Amino acid sequence: EVQLQASGGGLVPSGGSLRLSCAASGITLKDYSVGWFRRVPGKQSEGVGCISSKNDNTYYPDLVKGRFTISRDNAKNAVHLQMSSLNIEDTAVYYCNTRLRMTDYWGQGTQVTVSS
Repeated sequence: EVQLQASGGGLVPSGGSLRLSCAASGITLKDYSVGWFRRVPGKQSEGVGCISSKNDNTYYPDLVKGRFTISRDNAKNAVHLQMSSLNIEDTAVYYCNTRLRMTDYWGQGTQVTVSS
């Protein structure tokens, strides 16, 4: 059974940094693209980046480019989302996602709260 577990969320002051992790079981995560998304209550979820299974290329939307970095930790079968220069607008529940044979798998979400 494929499972993703996101962790690392918490309370961080504005301008601070946080690293989220997405650990996988049931698959070898390095063989798959992994995306990070976030959701604020009352708003649509938005993607904050992904890492491709091909050459580990990474992609970020403008709203986080230069502040967020996605990397793989193959020894832990995990993907990390390093976030820096956080601001209040980054407050959200963050989810990781991968797709295996046309099925999407999601981590349970981890809350990130940025305080002013």
